Amino acid sequence: MTTGITGATGQLGRIVVDKLKMKLPPSDIVALVRSPEKAADLGVQARAADYTQPGALAAAFAGIDTLLLISSSEVGQRTSQHRNVIEAAKRAHVKRIVYTSLLHADTSPLSLAGEHRETESMIRGCGIPFTVLRNGWYMENHTASAKAALSAGALIGAAADGRIAGAAREDYAEAAVVVLTTLGHQGRTYELAGDAPYTLADLAGEIGRQAGRNIPYRDLGEAGYASALEAAGLPGWLAQALAAWDADASRGALDERGHALSRLIGRPTTPLSAAVARALA
Repeated sequence: MTTGITGATGQLGRIVVDKLKMKLPPSDIVALVRSPEKAADLGVQARAADYTQPGALAAAFAGIDTLLLISSSEVGQRTSQHRNVIEAAKRAHVKRIVYTSLLHADTSPLSLAGEHRETESMIRGCGIPFTVLRNGWYMENHTASAKAALSAGALIGAAADGRIAGAAREDYAEAAVVVLTTLGHQGRTYELAGDAPYTLADLAGEIGRQAGRNIPYRDLGEAGYASALEAAGLPGWLAQALAAWDADASRGALDERGHALSRLIGRPTTPLSAAVARALA
């Protein structure tokens, strides 16, 4: 049984491949990537598979039994790219699709959610057995700002006291591997998130604790945060999106208390303290 991983050279994909090699022979794993030469260090077969080249995708998927579709990183292009992947999977007679979606994709107010809803709908209607992994926020999205917060003397944002059930990429990757290598997941949709939701004030406090300094959290509101991000050099569209996602988080969009992720992986999810320590190392 051969398992294919799209986006295998991405931040999540690399971790999935590494963990999957602990469960399957490397010869049974295929890294599906735009540039196979960039996957040489993964130690598995690599095939060219560009989401934007539908004609070549079916050939890339030949002989693959289970396909992990890691959502495209190109926001705004995901629906069409994922459609290409799903149609190619049908032509290649793939037997199962596992898709990395977004937490509460069916109801989430995040601007990211629409393309995930559309992709889930296409998968449910394609006739291939499936599992949907609705991944919550990656803690790395927040802890990446740890050193900047130390330099500035404060952590800024627009999430107010909204609780964020983040988990580490490693946690989500491990869940994907469990679903790819064990039975009982067909037709399931998992809401995956961290065990211990945190606020941005909690994050600032943990950064300060580990650095031995007082690092406050300063909530700038959506407009103020977007302006600050633009002033720091981010493109306007990205600054607006990040600020809007923070505002959504302030209203509970990134919270989840179901503990499905820790149940799947059989251990507690990565604590905030460990994620901050990695970021500051």
